[in-house]
Amino acid sequence: MRVGSWGALLGLAMAGCGGVLEDADARRVEAQACPPGVASRVRVVIPPGAPLGSEVTNLTDAQGTLYFATQLRDGSAALWRSNGTEGGTVPVRTFAAEPLGYPRLSDMVAVGSRVFFLLNTVATGTELWVSDGTAAGTRLVEDLTPGMAGSALLRLTEVNGRLVFFRLTAATPTEPSRTELWRSDGTAAGTLRVRNFGANPGLDYSTLKVGGALLFFLVQETGTTLWRTDGTLAGTTAVKRVDAGPTFILDVGHAGDQGLFLLLDGTNYEVWRTNGTEAGTARLEAFGRYTRLLGALGSNVYLWSEDAATRRLRIDRLALAGGGKALVTTLPNPYADQEFATPYVQTSAVSGNGLYFSMAINSPGPSPLDVSLWVTNGTAAGTRDLFRQLSRSDEYLSPIFATGTGVVLFSGSPEGGTTEPWFTRGTVATTGQLADVQPGSGGSSPEGFTRSGSRVYFSATDDTLRPQLWSVPASFTCPAGFDNLR
Repeated sequence: MRVGSWGALLGLAMAGCGGVLEDADARRVEAQACPPGVASRVRVVIPPGAPLGSEVTNLTDAQGTLYFATQLRDGSAALWRSNGTEGGTVPVRTFAAEPLGYPRLSDMVAVGSRVFFLLNTVATGTELWVSDGTAAGTRLVEDLTPGMAGSALLRLTEVNGRLVFFRLTAATPTEPSRTELWRSDGTAAGTLRVRNFGANPGLDYSTLKVGGALLFFLVQETGTTLWRTDGTLAGTTAVKRVDAGPTFILDVGHAGDQGLFLLLDGTNYEVWRTNGTEAGTARLEAFGRYTRLLGALGSNVYLWSEDAATRRLRIDRLALAGGGKALVTTLPNPYADQEFATPYVQTSAVSGNGLYFSMAINSPGPSPLDVSLWVTNGTAAGTRDLFRQLSRSDEYLSPIFATGTGVVLFSGSPEGGTTEPWFTRGTVATTGQLADVQPGSGGSSPEGFTRSGSRVYFSATDDTLRPQLWSVPASFTCPAGFDNLR
């Protein structure tokens, strides 16, 4: 990816401030890129000759140690750990190729210094595994469904120092399928069923952690109920019925120490807050049009929807304490005259007092017409268009990742094609390319940004033409905009 092309884009963004940038200004923008070496490859973890489509997945932090998986399209996989150095990035255990579905290894979750994950093998099917970072300590926890059939294990979550998960049992000639809540300490003896919810309880996909408990939803004909669990039977209780019938939980999120969720009730989109108690679970507001959660800043929740009259993306604000909704702003849609060109938000992240999000414009096909990066501080004046384009692929979604140091990482391409890693501190002048991981026109499609210790790790396709493990300091200094350029 060539950084200089960003000059033309920035010139369009600044047309109201003096027109298209001249060559000298384009060189200034080029200087916003980080020098080589700020982001660097940790180690080649996928052989350059590996089958195309092989991936680095499941990047997970376990008390400052990074764990991840490599998954090759030949059916093999490996669990790795890394301390951020080439020598300290080592395979923990390798799993030989087997004629199974892809991926072999999934759903990795850290619990203390260990990681739990699901692994599919011919002998056991998909079952729960655990690793302490050694080959001997990487093992099957228990074959919950004995034999080759495997288990349907869902929503693996760390709760109070142990693993909590759901299991869907297979129907038998005498019993229907059931949904069960389980917990595990990593041993067979300590892997126990906490509660049997019975047949067809309607476990919703959405869960969230609030106040040291896992919150989940059971959707039934008799109503939709919010539940909580701390991993014990006594601590697994119904919190509140949130709808009189079956409904869809469309979004979940957090606002400080409170949980947020958005459900569909007929034609209304309802926004709720919860602290995990019945008294602390309340509906904030309802919208009579398609509405989704954007995120939260301070004491306010932000929602997005489409303004049907203008085909613009609308941002509304709700106070967590209640008091009604208020329009923040609407965003321009340069394709509003086209029938299918409706705006929507792909993903979002909070960094400091900024809510970053990617706005896409629909097209008649599977790929969006346009994807741009925006930031808002919750005011119309503080809502800014930072960058375009992000990925316009229908198979790859540009990530947005807050490092925790005021820097936000994302995947972008000012040329509108293949993507490289970029960074921003919240203004156009403090936005630049992090690295040219795969020089030329190939692009590296970075993904999986994960902070572990003082570094952020990600997968990127580099000059090996295969995805490899890369990292960057969580806090780094690159030229920070026009004020520092001469």
